[in-house]
Amino acid sequence: MQEPYDEINIAPFAYAISLIEGKWKMHILFWLWRKETMRYSELKRALGQVTHKMLSGKLKELEHDGLLIRHEYPQVPPKVEYSLSKKGLSFMPVLHEICLWGHSNIPNK
Repeated sequence: MQEPYDEINIAPFAYAISLIEGKWKMHILFWLWRKETMRYSELKRALGQVTHKMLSGKLKELEHDGLLIRHEYPQVPPKVEYSLSKKGLSFMPVLHEICLWGHSNIPNK
């Protein structure tokens, strides 16, 4: 017998997905995981086809959600670096498992 849907608590899943949904957020988190600290231009170069508007928007969202830290240095020209927050780092085991799954299931070329 199937459980009624109202007995399933979807809130934790929905919350987690809301933080990482979209095309670019997981890519940004991946690069910050691998490089630890990156400047905006480094992220843009690593991501390739992302637009300035999209990247800046996603960085603001990730910062707002507490997954990354934006550190601005008081100098001219301005220098800004991004890194994972404690909350962002706590997501890295999940990202690692996704990478392992991808490695095991990537189609042979």
